[in-house]
Amino acid sequence: MSQTRIDLHRLPPLKALKGFEAATRRQSIRDAADELCLTHPAISHQVQLIEDALGVDLFAQEGRHIISTEQGRVFYPYVRAAFESLIEGVEAVHRSATDKPLRVQTYVTASIRWLARRVPHFLADHPGMKLTLSTCAVEWEFDEVHADVGLVYCETLPDPARFHWIPLFDYSLLTVCSPQLLARMPRKPMVEDLLEQPLVAVYTEVRNWNSWFESAGVGFDPSSPYLVVDTLAVALEMALDGEAIALVNGPFVGSDLAAGRLVMPVDHRTRCPGGWGLICRKEMRENLRVRTFMDWVAANAAETVATRA
Repeated sequence: MSQTRIDLHRLPPLKALKGFEAATRRQSIRDAADELCLTHPAISHQVQLIEDALGVDLFAQEGRHIISTEQGRVFYPYVRAAFESLIEGVEAVHRSATDKPLRVQTYVTASIRWLARRVPHFLADHPGMKLTLSTCAVEWEFDEVHADVGLVYCETLPDPARFHWIPLFDYSLLTVCSPQLLARMPRKPMVEDLLEQPLVAVYTEVRNWNSWFESAGVGFDPSSPYLVVDTLAVALEMALDGEAIALVNGPFVGSDLAAGRLVMPVDHRTRCPGGWGLICRKEMRENLRVRTFMDWVAANAAETVATRA
């Protein structure tokens, strides 16, 4: 909608209006200076600028005190109304920003097995916040267009000129299976024994099994079924059902291991490049909602690491 142009040249210096408003309300230059954390001469200068712009006196000296002139009393309600209107506008913007959900990007498994379980606790701690949790990103990279914050894996550190990054978890690979599947293996299985068991891999991480076996000095040449699925969540469901051994790359099986629903068939882990972390655009780091969420999640991640240790 087209708007008529405002002729700002007809207005007195806007910055000086704060001094005029405070001096009129308190009928004191000194008290206005104390309120605005300015000097007495600074407030006097602001009042003088407005008087020069309007061509009238806004205050009269009465002994050691000031009183508003008729012109000052006429002008004051308009200044006051303008400030109150601006404050309403600022509060409306803040309400709009608060009502808008914080958009959080992560992956299916990270959401199901870690982040989504903690989001209700975050919202309970911050009842004014709203979140949209998205797991539909096609690529692993942070989607800065459609997300404000990401809980993602990065093989190399993000560009610090563009992004703020908080590391959370190492990218360590470990194997898990059900106790029932472990019971079908030798009493104390070796790494090479896993090659004779059904293995399940995630299609975005198909080389992880190679890396894991190679780090143990064993060539990767499975003799049993080797299935590729689209998410780690599916692989872990197969492991829980006793159908295969899965390879885990994050803090997503802690409760299952603690409860005995999953076990590690061999005590071998390998560290891969990069790690899990929180990411946002650099300029968004000081956004109150972004900072609140990232700091809260980082504190929870630290507790998870301490528990695993």
